[in-house]
Amino acid sequence: MLDKIKGGIFGVAVGDALGVPYEFLDRNQMDKKPARDMIGYGTHNQPEGTWSDDSSLTFCLMDSLCNGYDLHDIATKFSDWFYGNLWTPRGYVFDIGITTKDAIYQFKRGMTPDLCGGLDEYSNGNGSLMRILPLVYYLKDETDINKRYDVIKRVSSITHGHLRSVFSCFVYIEYALQLLKEKDKCEAYLYVKKPILDFAIQNEFNPKEIQLFARILEEDISKQDRFNIKGTGYVLRSLEASFWCLLNSDSYFEAVLKAVNLGEDTDTTAAITGGLAGIYYGYHNIPETWKLQLARFEDIEELIERFNKSL
Repeated sequence: MLDKIKGGIFGVAVGDALGVPYEFLDRNQMDKKPARDMIGYGTHNQPEGTWSDDSSLTFCLMDSLCNGYDLHDIATKFSDWFYGNLWTPRGYVFDIGITTKDAIYQFKRGMTPDLCGGLDEYSNGNGSLMRILPLVYYLKDETDINKRYDVIKRVSSITHGHLRSVFSCFVYIEYALQLLKEKDKCEAYLYVKKPILDFAIQNEFNPKEIQLFARILEEDISKQDRFNIKGTGYVLRSLEASFWCLLNSDSYFEAVLKAVNLGEDTDTTAAITGGLAGIYYGYHNIPETWKLQLARFEDIEELIERFNKSL
């Protein structure tokens, strides 16, 4: 299991760091000068190997889960990141989404953690999807889909409480759980679609919301043309992009570079894709030079060791 944890978590961080220098560049700009390697500076003027809020909040979630599942403690770690620089790559926060910032502020004011996240339709950025991966390992032995969903919903809702964000996290984790069982990525994709749709029907989720996931759950997202796959910060597009990049690549290297080269929210698209690709291809398949370039590489390794022992 340690290799699978290292694959997924380093998969997130490496993808994130690859994308940081290119954030906000559009598709045309990326196509003219595509990402091919880990570089520094660019958009946020950060040295190479610098990861963003995506990885910081992933590490905060892991750090909290080392001591068991406690929603208040998870939210506290998020707050300590923003206000106290916990799990920052270089001692300061340089990037945060508006919805996440508002949610942390609400928590600081005393609101219950799972009520802090935005509930309106316009609060569906990818800010909970980008950090949700550690729950794959925490939920790997949970056989009750209702219990899995409840945990995912609560952890997403610390910052993003709308059904669209929660359900995106749920689809992502359900698929990643199959990859963790070493199923072929295409077989795993086919395997999870019907149970997820059945679950949504049984729980009487808003049909209009679930219909938004049709390209993933009813069609085959891998068959979409690249033109129809977007690298925006909208959670549904991020989810689609992560599936598309994984299903249309043959290595971790190829998957995350595909994600970055979609443009726009490059760090988050690559982090979300990288988590899936890291689990599927394994830690050893992530280029060594990219791993070793990461800020706080040894600290991440130590956190993964602690997390693995806690499971």
